[in-house]
Amino acid sequence: MNRMLTSATTHEFHEMNKAFVKESEDDDEDDAPETQLPAGTRNYMTKRGHAQIRAEFEHLVKVERPAIVQVVSWAAGNGDRSENGDYIYGKKRLREIDRRIRFLAKRLETAVIVDPTEQQNVEQVFFAATVTVCDVDGNEATYQIVGIDEANASQGMISWISPLARALLKAREGDTVRFDSPGGLRELDIVEVRYE
Repeated sequence: MNRMLTSATTHEFHEMNKAFVKESEDDDEDDAPETQLPAGTRNYMTKRGHAQIRAEFEHLVKVERPAIVQVVSWAAGNGDRSENGDYIYGKKRLREIDRRIRFLAKRLETAVIVDPTEQQNVEQVFFAATVTVCDVDGNEATYQIVGIDEANASQGMISWISPLARALLKAREGDTVRFDSPGGLRELDIVEVRYE
């Protein structure tokens, strides 16, 4: 388990947040249904995925948020705020940034980082495996099983909680798996399992 978000960074963010944005209970409802972790599960991420989320967090905290705060402060100094577009848009954008920062902070704090190159049992499909499959028509596809925040089906990266990933988990080369897809029941043969 690797927790790379320091409490000082989190505390610093919360202090900045209080100074510029009124927080409400609704702002903490950041998790869209497709990004919520199933209850009682861990927040698995690959090293690459963790680095991407950490980079986005750092950019928002150190670059984007300070720039918006500067615009809001400047706009506030221009007098009437009720019709000040820079102020109104800046406050709205600041709330969006703060909501995203809180979401990313939670994800980073609970992350369990998995390095696929350290997998011992390379014959079986586990989190972070790259799996090549073949359907009944002979069409091959390759997928990597990743964390829910890293998933991108167009790049062959599927969330470990997706129906396909759940069907693949613990299978081995040569096995046939079945799963319910939006198009109905599908059957795939596992051609190759690798960890990279």
